[in-house]
Amino acid sequence: MRCAFKSIVPQFARRNRRFRRVLAVCAMSLAMSGCFLHSEHPEAALEIPSAYRGGKNKPEVAVPALDWWRGFRSEELTQLIQEAQKSNLDIAVATAQIVQADAQIGITGAALFPSLTGSGFAEKERVSATRTTPATVFSLYNVGLSASYIVDFWGKNHATLFAAEKSAIVSRYNREVVTVSSIVAVANTYFQILAAQDQLAVARQNLAAASHILDLVNKQFNAGTASQLDVSQQAALVATVRASIPPLEVTLKQNVSALAVLVARAPADFNVKGRSLSQVTVPRVTPGLPSELLLQRPDIRQAEAQLESSNFNVEAARAAFLPQIQLTGTTGFQSQQLSRLFTPGAWYYTMVASLTQPIFDGGLLKNQLLQARGVQLQNLQAYRKAVLSGFSDVEQALVALEQTTIQLRLQNDVVTNSRKAFEIAELQLAGGTVNLITVLQTEQTLFTAETNLVQVRLSRMLAATSLFQALGGGWLWPLHETPAPTQ
Repeated sequence: MRCAFKSIVPQFARRNRRFRRVLAVCAMSLAMSGCFLHSEHPEAALEIPSAYRGGKNKPEVAVPALDWWRGFRSEELTQLIQEAQKSNLDIAVATAQIVQADAQIGITGAALFPSLTGSGFAEKERVSATRTTPATVFSLYNVGLSASYIVDFWGKNHATLFAAEKSAIVSRYNREVVTVSSIVAVANTYFQILAAQDQLAVARQNLAAASHILDLVNKQFNAGTASQLDVSQQAALVATVRASIPPLEVTLKQNVSALAVLVARAPADFNVKGRSLSQVTVPRVTPGLPSELLLQRPDIRQAEAQLESSNFNVEAARAAFLPQIQLTGTTGFQSQQLSRLFTPGAWYYTMVASLTQPIFDGGLLKNQLLQARGVQLQNLQAYRKAVLSGFSDVEQALVALEQTTIQLRLQNDVVTNSRKAFEIAELQLAGGTVNLITVLQTEQTLFTAETNLVQVRLSRMLAATSLFQALGGGWLWPLHETPAPTQ
């Protein structure tokens, strides 16, 4: 028997060269598995400054609070932001995307478990008669159970699952990004409403002042001390101020409608009381350290999680080159008689183990790996850009807030001096000791100064909200902590 076996093996090997080639390919795949499965997590090579150029004098004294909007000390703004957090439709869409991402984890993770399928059928068949045999009728009853399982020997399915889990984390960070953006949009729109109200108040005050001057000029004209040219010039100024009111009304009403959408309200039934921008306090805020921005900004964390997901996708694409091991089994009862279906003799089973190795696929797997690496490189550069853009956003917001604060102080001085000049010119005009040209100049200077003051106040408010957004909007996870899944 031993000699017969020795003679059969060489003969089998010689006649089955293809089988030997398949074995050689499988052996080579096993040898190269370490190369394919070696994970490549590219370094981001980030340049992180030690401090912000605009963040001087103890940058960690007043870092943004989670409810940073309360620092403006506007109850109406606080209520609007709280309503937006509950009802904003963009946030609702981002939350729905989290549900989808969590479901995708379950879909991807299903490949790690065996599939089990039950079946049952009853068949009755009649065979036609022939010259030698009569017609016969056959019955067949079957109840079976089949199972299939792909052994994740190379970790392809696990890598795909990890990529899906990271994508779910991406969706959670995306919701935080949308939340911060929505809160900032509510604050900016609210401040624009207040600015429009202030500009309307300034325009109406200017209209009243210009109309008063026009009355004085008309009296002087009737007395013969002023010309028709003087009357026409002042009347033109009154008309100009009056014409500036409708565009401000448009701005006000459009911003109210935009704010209604942000809080998921119908614009026709939505109103904002508002108050002057001068009554809104700009909270003190400092940027902290640049290294903390990597954890404070959800968009940076989102880009980081997206990069990690693409790393696992590269690992899965590598593992696709290696053999796939699949186990299948079938068991059940089969009988031609229903009464004998569950007897011991009717029991059957099959067990199969198979191994498949890609040999030629027209470059499909190779290009899928190249595609995964391309996405990985794309996400790497996107992460680097997100970090650098974050630093730039903070620097720009710091400069804008600092300079608009200085500009606001200077513009207040301009308004104060312009108002004094206009009041003096108005008194002198009533007394007939100044010409109308001087009055017109001081009047227009005051109107422009008051309008610019409102714009500077608005710019300062927008700079403050930009700084909060650049710092992550008060969104902050403790160091080295991953956000827990939320629904």
